[in-house]
Amino acid sequence: MSRIAYDLSLIRAVVFDIDGVLSPAVVPLGDDGVPRRMANLRDGYAMVRAVRTDALDLCIISGADAPGLRGRFSLIGVKDIFLAAGNKLDLLKAWMASRNLAPEEVAYVGDDIPDLPCLLHVGLPVAPADAAHECREAAILVTKAAGGYGVARELLEEILKVKGVWPTTGDIANG
Repeated sequence: MSRIAYDLSLIRAVVFDIDGVLSPAVVPLGDDGVPRRMANLRDGYAMVRAVRTDALDLCIISGADAPGLRGRFSLIGVKDIFLAAGNKLDLLKAWMASRNLAPEEVAYVGDDIPDLPCLLHVGLPVAPADAAHECREAAILVTKAAGGYGVARELLEEILKVKGVWPTTGDIANG
C-alpha cells in the first residue's frame, strides 16, 4: 500500500524539473561561470528502472540549459528533454498531447513558482520537502527528500511498486 493519496496505477508518465528537484536548489558555479549540478545516483537508478521496464514515460522540462544536462538524462534513457524552457505549461500540454496523456495520468515534480502552472495542470502534483511553499500547498505529495536528495527515487519507487516492476528482496535473492 502506498503512502501517496492518489491512485498510482493511473500514472503513465512523470515529468521532472531539474534544479531543486533532480539537483539541489543551490548550484555551485565553476571558475568558468558554468553551473555545476549534482546527480543523485538513486534517482538515476529509479529513472533507469522506469525506462527499462517501459512502466512510465519520463520527461524533463527545465528552465536550465547547461553543458552535460542533456547527456546525463539521455544516458539514463529519458528521450523527452526540454531545456531552456520559457513557458513550461505550454511545453507540458504539447508533450502530453503528443503522448495522448490525460492530466490524471501524469505526475509533475516541481519546486518553484515557474512550476506552479504545471503542478496545477496534472493529476499528481509533487513537490520536494524544501520546495517553495506555494508548490508544497499545490502538491498531493510533498516528498520526505529535499531537492537533489532522492525526490525522483521516492516517487518512482512508489509508482513502480504499484505497477509490480520494483524489485523485491525475493527477486534479488533469486537472481
